[in-house]
Amino acid sequence: MTLDSSEWDEDLPADPEEEYQTFVRTLERTEGFRLLFVRCTPAEGEYLIARVKDDLPKKTIEFLRLDKPIENLYEIVERLPNREQINILFVQGLEHSFYEYEQVKFGDTNERDFYSWKGVPRILNHLNQQRERFRDDFEICFVFLLRSFSLKYFIHRAPDFFDWRSSVFEFPTKPELLEQESSRILLEGDYEKYCSLTPEERIQKVLEIQELLEENHQPPSAKASLLLELGNLLVAAKEYEAASTAYDQALKIKPDKHESWYNRGIAPRNLGRIEEAIESYDQALKIKPDLHDAWYNRGYALGNLGRIEEAIESYDQALKIKPDLHEAWNNRGNALRNLGQIEEAIESYDQALKIKPDLHEAWYNKACCYALQGNIEQAIENLQQAINLNPDKYRDMVHTDSDFDKIREDERFQTLIREAVSGD
Repeated sequence: MTLDSSEWDEDLPADPEEEYQTFVRTLERTEGFRLLFVRCTPAEGEYLIARVKDDLPKKTIEFLRLDKPIENLYEIVERLPNREQINILFVQGLEHSFYEYEQVKFGDTNERDFYSWKGVPRILNHLNQQRERFRDDFEICFVFLLRSFSLKYFIHRAPDFFDWRSSVFEFPTKPELLEQESSRILLEGDYEKYCSLTPEERIQKVLEIQELLEENHQPPSAKASLLLELGNLLVAAKEYEAASTAYDQALKIKPDKHESWYNRGIAPRNLGRIEEAIESYDQALKIKPDLHDAWYNRGYALGNLGRIEEAIESYDQALKIKPDLHEAWNNRGNALRNLGQIEEAIESYDQALKIKPDLHEAWYNKACCYALQGNIEQAIENLQQAINLNPDKYRDMVHTDSDFDKIREDERFQTLIREAVSGD
């Protein structure tokens, strides 16, 4: 369905083959300068280019792929070596010039406006101002392959360029390409990588997932998995409310997905809504009772509420499933120490250190236990290990930690503190 730019409506359905035939006829009949805007995913765009080249062999067709932000498209086109021979130039990747202007918001998945603008990208100012030069200097039909949000940028931020001799086409992603792209996003998903993304990279990833969620042919199971991935990405960005919304949407589609229940617990926990987090962990454990991470985080949350005995029970459940979970041994020790069960706490820390000998938290916690018992030799020995492993953290902490009050005036303890401060 070909539309004038002023009539474009993102919700209007289009028959893909009819849309394609209209698109090809437009390209075939166009002589000289023209602007065409195509809404599609990058994968669908590459398929489209290959098909157009097959169907229009008499046209000289080139593909300009942009993989970083630009400010001046005119100069890039001007430098193309065969510019005078080009009839059709596909341009893909302009969205890289928009990411830094994005402020992503997440609402109901039926809504399409997940973002707001922080200004006008320089590239769009350039296109608005240089449109006559494009017309006068380039006998080329420009085809801009754009994601949904990129097209909206042109409509709202470059109206002079967009409304001028232009038409808009829309090509939904084919089911097989949609499956490939969705699988790629899910396979690439990694929380640690998400934490290291720049704000622009994170926005890019969010928008990629949102586009896949908007596709009409997206199966419910894939949609639920993509929403889970979106939630994980938003947790990495510390956007906990938005992450909770994503997990809730995933659970509306697939309420028996234990991963969504478990991860949903992480978001409210970081917002201080501990009871809500525990409820989510409980739901995950109803579906998958051997989910050790859920038992561990449930224990951590219960500890935050002061429900120490219940926390220990959760840590015990986690350790039945995964005996080498050193974090659970360490936190179990903390819970026992809070109950005054010092010897049992030391035993838990020892178990943690058998698994991870460089776990500085366990060395420090053992030192606290021995200090509470007045065992100066063991307290100093364990504290020294902790300081050796993480001097910046513990040489300051030990000055104010009340667990060391019993031994604070002992000369041996004072000597250790002086040496730690001096770095000897």
